[in-house]
Amino acid sequence: MKANPNSPLPVSYEDVAAAAARLSGQAHRTPVMTSSTVNARTGASAFFKCENFQRMGAFKFRGAYNALSQLTPQEKKRGVLAYSSGNHAQAVALAGRMLGVKPVIVMPMDAPPVKLEATRGYGAEVVVYDKHKVDREAFSRQLAEERGLAVIPPFNHPHVVAGQGTAAKELIEEVGPLDFLLVCCGGGGLLSGCAIAADALSPECKSIGVEPELGDDVVRSFRTGTLQSCHNPDTIADGARTHSMGDVTFPLVMHYVDDMLSVSDPELLKSMFWLWERMKMVVEPTGALAATALLEGKRDFKGARVGVIISGGNVDLRWAAQQMLKS
Repeated sequence: MKANPNSPLPVSYEDVAAAAARLSGQAHRTPVMTSSTVNARTGASAFFKCENFQRMGAFKFRGAYNALSQLTPQEKKRGVLAYSSGNHAQAVALAGRMLGVKPVIVMPMDAPPVKLEATRGYGAEVVVYDKHKVDREAFSRQLAEERGLAVIPPFNHPHVVAGQGTAAKELIEEVGPLDFLLVCCGGGGLLSGCAIAADALSPECKSIGVEPELGDDVVRSFRTGTLQSCHNPDTIADGARTHSMGDVTFPLVMHYVDDMLSVSDPELLKSMFWLWERMKMVVEPTGALAATALLEGKRDFKGARVGVIISGGNVDLRWAAQQMLKS
């Protein structure tokens, strides 16, 4: 499904281009990697955009910095609140430190310890909650109102979406037109932003989102055309444990995205370790979603030029070692 350029959508390619200008000199222009082994295995020419090498280890820095940089002076002075299982938390904490904005981060108490520690390390105040008992969004809204903080959500925000889209913009500018773009998907911020960029820079490219099977709300939303939800999905892809898309990302996904795929947790784990061992990249489970769809042959990509977004590398190595021993 491609967008009607006259549709009143919340984010345009012009927003992505403006975000790229703000991020210039602030975000890393992450490397693009190729692998002859992957190409032989899949029959495709694959280009991996490695956001695991982004500042704070994930694409989330792009959207967080773009959003915080557009706050009013009064908002910056009061501070911001973000809620996240980890990567958005770290991104807002780092961007806040760079821009002189004090962040308060709401995180589940069972978030990966490496992400909790890193968020605190960037200077943020972390407020933990029990995800089985507390509604994250309601709790965050109340806390933000009490303290007068601007809320920077993890995906459902036009400035966040525009920032995330700069990853695909850089990829296509570097490698040229693509036939397919595979993008990891949680709440649809990265997916919608990247699909907007692909539509503008490589119009024939089909943008495909990839979700974990245990958290397939976007897949079901895409198939039915109605917003679906998934409560506390129990998947190893902790960055994709989102409840549902929002009023910003849902229409963008429905307009710009061509297909949705899902992968199982065992497939995800296998691909993650394969990327570690064969491509020497430390990738977290969520970060390997798009690559897993390619490596597991979820669609025939033979003869195609395929962009693959590796979304992050903030994995708890102690947890990963335990999983490797089990496999």
